Amino acid sequence: MRKKISVLAGDGIGPEVTKQALKVLRAVERAYGHEFEFQEGLVGAAAIDETGDPFPRETEELCLKADAILFGAIGHPKYDNDPNAKVRPEQGLLAMRKKLGLFSNVRPVKSYRAISHISPLKPEIVENADFVVFRELTGGIYFGEPRGRSENGKTAYDTCIYTKDEILRITKLAFEAAAKRRKCVTLVDKANVLATSRLWRETVQEYGRQFPDIKLDYMYIDSAAMKLIQNPGYFDVVLTENMFGDILTDAASVITGSLGMLPSASMGEKVALFEPIHGSYPEVAGKLRANPIGAILSAAMMLNYAFNMVTESNAIKAAVDKSLQEGFVTEDINYDDPKSTEEVGDRIATLVWRGKKEPAAR
Repeated sequence: MRKKISVLAGDGIGPEVTKQALKVLRAVERAYGHEFEFQEGLVGAAAIDETGDPFPRETEELCLKADAILFGAIGHPKYDNDPNAKVRPEQGLLAMRKKLGLFSNVRPVKSYRAISHISPLKPEIVENADFVVFRELTGGIYFGEPRGRSENGKTAYDTCIYTKDEILRITKLAFEAAAKRRKCVTLVDKANVLATSRLWRETVQEYGRQFPDIKLDYMYIDSAAMKLIQNPGYFDVVLTENMFGDILTDAASVITGSLGMLPSASMGEKVALFEPIHGSYPEVAGKLRANPIGAILSAAMMLNYAFNMVTESNAIKAAVDKSLQEGFVTEDINYDDPKSTEEVGDRIATLVWRGKKEPAAR
């Protein structure tokens, strides 16, 4: 199978972890007879430096012509530390979501027995964690108008807006996922306070009646945050709006013990984008200390969600699990005997190849 992939490595550690994901995808090519065409585009600080725009038109066109997008990270200290900067790398991320119609962020959270000891939560709490969060990505308070400050600067205001159609399109994706998992959707909202949350609850409740075999329950955001820490194994599919999803997914990221472990997908009507959840982490950029597994698992998500290459996706996940069991990991997981970003990428790519060629050894 031939597929065209836009590669937006971005800033900081983005290029070095994305390189490892591409390395693993090339191993999939060789092992399973596929052909991936990689086309690189500028985004974030790198794009501002080159074009003045964090998401230039050329990159947008490249993405729209692709079968999927593999994205690294956005952000650079020279913009973060300049409060007067008129253009910032993060504006490229918001523009990308809007222009590409990426309305749903899909973030799986899974614990790994081999590294459960590095989680800040007790191993017996995290051992059964295996859920996925569907976060609406293009609506809510992040994008609502009007917004601003009063003339005297002492008052500020933001607006949270949602339409029924915006809620419905991500609800469909969440229920489709639940049908293939443990058949439970938890809607996280604040319906006792917010009008937008009440619209969410009405819309999801109405849609859920079509699926009597899928359990639908409701949880306020504060209760969900507590449950996430007390019993993450409770959740199967979590459905929520933009800001609540942003908070919950960042909190959930510590369950595995390392931000570097978690992949994500941003799904849309035109194209889908896949990225690790960590930021650009400029402090270690170029030192080959960053964990590439989040980027590699994002590539695995791409094969599954965008290309329906389920076997190939599972092969990458199995290789990652094997690398963790071997202790072949970066410093965020094993500070005493760390491997480099390149070494971990090489090992996982090798395991993908061997897993195909030597099935009896698995």
